[in-house]
Amino acid sequence: MRDPIVVIVGRPNVGKSTLFNRLTGSNEAIVDDVSGVTRDRKFGEVDWNGKIFRLIDTGGYVPNSPDLFETAIREQVEIAISEADLILFIVDAKSGINPIDNEIADMLRTSNKKTMLIVNKIDSEKMEMNSAEFYSLGLNEVYDISAKVGRKIGDLLDIILSKLIFPEEQAPDNRVRIAIVGRPNVGKSSLTNSLLGYDRSIVTNIPGTTRDSIDSILKYYGEEYILVDTAGMRRKTKIDESIEFYSNVRSLKAIGDCDVAIILIDAKLGLEKQDQRIIDEAVSRKKGIIIGVNKWDLIEKDSNTAKKKEDELREKLGSIDYVPIIFISALTKQRIYNLIELSKSVYNEKNKKIPTSELNNVLLEEIESFPPPSTPTGKEVKIKYITQVGQNYPIFLFFANQPKFIQDNYKRHLEKTIRKHFGFTGVPIMISFREK
Repeated sequence: MRDPIVVIVGRPNVGKSTLFNRLTGSNEAIVDDVSGVTRDRKFGEVDWNGKIFRLIDTGGYVPNSPDLFETAIREQVEIAISEADLILFIVDAKSGINPIDNEIADMLRTSNKKTMLIVNKIDSEKMEMNSAEFYSLGLNEVYDISAKVGRKIGDLLDIILSKLIFPEEQAPDNRVRIAIVGRPNVGKSSLTNSLLGYDRSIVTNIPGTTRDSIDSILKYYGEEYILVDTAGMRRKTKIDESIEFYSNVRSLKAIGDCDVAIILIDAKLGLEKQDQRIIDEAVSRKKGIIIGVNKWDLIEKDSNTAKKKEDELREKLGSIDYVPIIFISALTKQRIYNLIELSKSVYNEKNKKIPTSELNNVLLEEIESFPPPSTPTGKEVKIKYITQVGQNYPIFLFFANQPKFIQDNYKRHLEKTIRKHFGFTGVPIMISFREK
């Protein structure tokens, strides 16, 4: 199940990026006094009291502006709102209500989405009375904060958490959730349509999903899978930036909501930067990962073409060498059902538990033959015990006498050793160290 998505909206220069940076603990969003400086959308993660939600920072919303960038920003705000579980509408206490604020408030009231009106730049209690006028916008829940100095941010986060539904609070569903993600025009819709052929599957809309969702039930040889499709996302737009943004938002949502992400790439174009970003997102969310090389029917092939292509892809993937790669054609249905079987296999790998006795018998012998480097003072670093923990993805705890001196390259060696003996194909794993 995915983490909730919270979207920050508002007119230019009200402090959206400052709030984004404050909540995520980052400095990714550019902050400047120049109106409309945020044009590149930012995605972040907020962890508060053990609960995690995704945060989207949008550009300044300017209704009916002829400016090309402002038009793109407006479209992207509308897209983000359609995908949000909660909207933070930011206004400026110092400049008061602006006509654009009224237009945004009108749009939010008709969206039927949970909305919090955040009056920013209330830097002290003396200024709290400045928030009263914003009740006239017709949004009942009004909260005053100062993103710049951090005033009432903790209270704001508590309220945000109370309005969201988190994965552990949702009803359990043991069916494998498969997300089909990738850049626009890579063939997501074609693959979905091919998989959901009436000869081998039954398609049903899942109650309770959002109106834009295209989640479906795929029944394949007696088992049900939930197919999360991010296709159908292209809407009329004035510039390509908004298409890419919508793709990113839908991919973000689908990856968070899945067990296994099938990341489609174009056989002719290969692995591009946006593909890498999608893969990195799936890795950071600890999802099962499969790379599907689509449009394989359009490639002129000889006996070594597939191997050469796979070697080229793995070189670009670098340390993510545990991901299975499969060459398919959504158009001709070549190997598309292998994707479902491979997804089930990766799902089982993701949920696999290795007995503690087996872990220690195998890994401690390997560690003894190739121990971690000593500390800078020459003290021997000893790993004494290993156990697997974690409910949603594999986490391996290594207990050592000097864990803080274990270097990253040795951690990578341990991960490769785990994979050599126990597999976990297509599954990101986490290695953690404790002192013993």
